[in-house]
Amino acid sequence: MKRVKLVVAYDGTNYCGWQVQPNGVTIEEKLTEALRDLLKEEVMIIGASRTDSGVHALGNVAVFDTNTRIPADKICLALNQRLPKDIVIQSSCEVPLTWHPRKCNSVKTYEYKILNRKIPLPGCRLDSYFYYMKLDVEKMKKAAAYLIGEHDFKSFCSIRTQVEDTVRTIYQITIDRIAVEYSDVESSGFEGMIRIRISGNGFLYNMVRIIVGTLLRVGSGYYSPEYVKEILESRDRAKAGPKAPAHGLTLISIQEDSVLQDEVETENSMLHYKLIQREVEKKGIAYLILYRCRDEDFTSSLLRMTKKAIRNGAKKLRVYDVQGRIYDGMQLQYFTYRFYTRMDLLQWNPEKYASYRNSMGEDFKINLVPMGTELAEDYVRLYNESFFNVPNSRTYCVEDVMEFLNDNTRNGFIIRCGNDDVGIIEIKWEEKNVYIDALAFLPNDRKKGYGTQLMRRLLDQIQKWDISGIFLIVASANHEAYRLYESMGFEWKETKSSWYETEDKKQKEESDEEDE
Repeated sequence: MKRVKLVVAYDGTNYCGWQVQPNGVTIEEKLTEALRDLLKEEVMIIGASRTDSGVHALGNVAVFDTNTRIPADKICLALNQRLPKDIVIQSSCEVPLTWHPRKCNSVKTYEYKILNRKIPLPGCRLDSYFYYMKLDVEKMKKAAAYLIGEHDFKSFCSIRTQVEDTVRTIYQITIDRIAVEYSDVESSGFEGMIRIRISGNGFLYNMVRIIVGTLLRVGSGYYSPEYVKEILESRDRAKAGPKAPAHGLTLISIQEDSVLQDEVETENSMLHYKLIQREVEKKGIAYLILYRCRDEDFTSSLLRMTKKAIRNGAKKLRVYDVQGRIYDGMQLQYFTYRFYTRMDLLQWNPEKYASYRNSMGEDFKINLVPMGTELAEDYVRLYNESFFNVPNSRTYCVEDVMEFLNDNTRNGFIIRCGNDDVGIIEIKWEEKNVYIDALAFLPNDRKKGYGTQLMRRLLDQIQKWDISGIFLIVASANHEAYRLYESMGFEWKETKSSWYETEDKKQKEESDEEDE
């Protein structure tokens, strides 16, 4: 058994869309018939984008499973001989059996063409929308800028949509004029063809066509560009423009996004969050900080971002909601959120430390070696090995160390015992306060008393400086470190954040995305 990926182009004029349905011929139906004729076996096709009736495509994507011995890259040639001339397979290749066109991160690009002139052109009638009123492209561009980014596009989707979550991300919208080949330009009217291209991570049912219909109203002067922002924030379909006709729309491409971003941050009038994914590859953990979110959107937003992190490869997601609405045992569909750890700010109490100071034994032979460029790789290795299993820790790379070295408010040291490197420590200054930013030992060098002796030497030294206080942040789940700091005179000052953890208990997640 193998899975074959097809890139499909078609003229949608004569078809009732992509998906098989009882009341008309569809692209999926024709593809299925041709594949069964070619392979002599039952085939089920899964499409990436279920385009609507009359919508065209240059690069739709579909997959199917087969036992055929025909090489995957040859299937497109054989298949094209069995398809009508308005459906053409551009390429075919083998993909892993686990690859699903609607369950991978991708960038979809749609194009809508508007023939903007006084008199129509017969050659453009099937793939562009004739619009005789002169359009102001600059106003349309200004209006489109409000739609860039992650937003709730409920105002721009059909009321018949079945999805619960109407949030999508638009990466880019370009609007320009393109040349149209025709004779007698002077007598034909004004401007020619306007092309609108929209790229995003997914689109709701009729979303692109409603956006185009709204931009047409802006371009013709019926709406101001600023009104689009009001439409977006209202989440009311009745406020947006009409749906533009299907025949002007073409699905240009679906490009798989194989590069995982270290951080994804979105901030708008309704939502502000940061999804940190730099630890997904190495630890299988993603972190979500939800800074701000309307109460009525909280559960849907949390669920959407949880699914996003899991879909991006995280085995576990750790979440901090600044507004404190997550609780231990909270259930959203098949995700259960359990309390994981607090991140507590501790402040050093020199009087409490003094009572311990005299009872401590002699120092081990511990030295602090200042981190420099020549030690960058050693420091990265020690940091990552020491912190790998520490709650809510991050992974370092050499670039991080270089940035660190250029910051005159921070210092890093390798902890050395004799000839052996046993851990690292980082210190930061803010005005007259000292923060112990990081302290960790290699797993095999823990529980040897190094931490106590190091802290004693460090605190004795810092007391000689002109400072107001010594602080550090520690995870409550890091019991060994917490006990060490308390024994050295550190006391709880405040809890900075409370983190909850969830993981995917469901192996197969159905896609809820709809398309044009």
